[in-house]
Amino acid sequence: MSSAGSPKGCGPSVSSVYYNLCDLTTVWGVVVEALAAGGILTSIILFITLMGSLPFVSDKRRKGMVALQAGVLIFILGLFGLTFAFIVGKYSTTCSARRFLFGVLFSGCLACLVMHGLWLALLDKHGKGPRSWTFCLGALGLWLVEVIINTEWLILTVARNPTNADPYLSCIITNTDFVMSLIYVMVLLLAVVAMAAPSVKHKNKQWRTDGTFILLSGLFTLAIWVAWIVMYLYGNGAIGNPTWDDPTLAVAVVSNAWVFLFSYTIPEICLLAREGPEQEQPPDGEHIYPTRSLAYDNITKDVDEPAQNLYLENKAFSMDESPETSKSPYAAFNGQLRKAVYQPTEIALIAKGLTMIDQEIKIPRANTPRANTPV
Repeated sequence: MSSAGSPKGCGPSVSSVYYNLCDLTTVWGVVVEALAAGGILTSIILFITLMGSLPFVSDKRRKGMVALQAGVLIFILGLFGLTFAFIVGKYSTTCSARRFLFGVLFSGCLACLVMHGLWLALLDKHGKGPRSWTFCLGALGLWLVEVIINTEWLILTVARNPTNADPYLSCIITNTDFVMSLIYVMVLLLAVVAMAAPSVKHKNKQWRTDGTFILLSGLFTLAIWVAWIVMYLYGNGAIGNPTWDDPTLAVAVVSNAWVFLFSYTIPEICLLAREGPEQEQPPDGEHIYPTRSLAYDNITKDVDEPAQNLYLENKAFSMDESPETSKSPYAAFNGQLRKAVYQPTEIALIAKGLTMIDQEIKIPRANTPRANTPV
């Protein structure tokens, strides 16, 4: 402690409520605060990057999911901000924010992931899904359910009490009640895993990647929630240190927010610049257009098929195919000139030893008029 009675690292004018933010002897508060501040900055940069890359997305189907990804980033930014409510001490404002925003922010992230997983499932089954705005409305509806639940909970436990009640009434809540209020969020978490699991075997490799990112986000989140719930309900009481309740929740929030960034948001932003499935190059040995000769069309025929006469699509001349069926497109050429195959030209007539006179073609010549003779 310093001479003024404040902990090391905190000034004398700092309220005791904010000691965890500056107390150098309370390592967890400083570390979690740094992680939360870095997460806020990273989320803002990623959001700007996501919006800036939107005009360059070539795949329209992937572009339709940008709204859900932007929603996830907004809720992640809120989770990093909520971390500070668990670092500072308890009073009426922070306790109300904890009780209301914890489930609301997590349900927002999970609702967007559920809709993204549903979109992948429909894309795998039908080849296409409804328009992207329908999934945004679906995510909004799932999120509003948790908003209504938490609002009613606050009204029933805090707002309906008399005005002369304890101002710290919102902080008087058992750990079991806090966890029970998050049952709907846990249902959404299980829905994320259930929706993303079939997408891992998607028909297209690129969409399998999206399903893998969603599934990893759901599994990591599930592991974090199991860990903090066990520690929050049983672990802290078993070791006889209930003061670790706030650090447990703070670490759970900030770590889960970073999981959402690394396992879903950042990979999805990287995938935006990738070519869509319909624009990918065909595998080796396959061609979009069949290779054909510039002079012939289907010259090579089966041996059993009758010979056909083929003509070039050119108005200048036409060429007959040899009656003998050949496997080579050059078998029709024998090095000799064909007769009556093309319209004769002057060069061709000279080659045959003909002249313009043989064709009885007379070239008109200009005659100069003679001068009048004198009488």
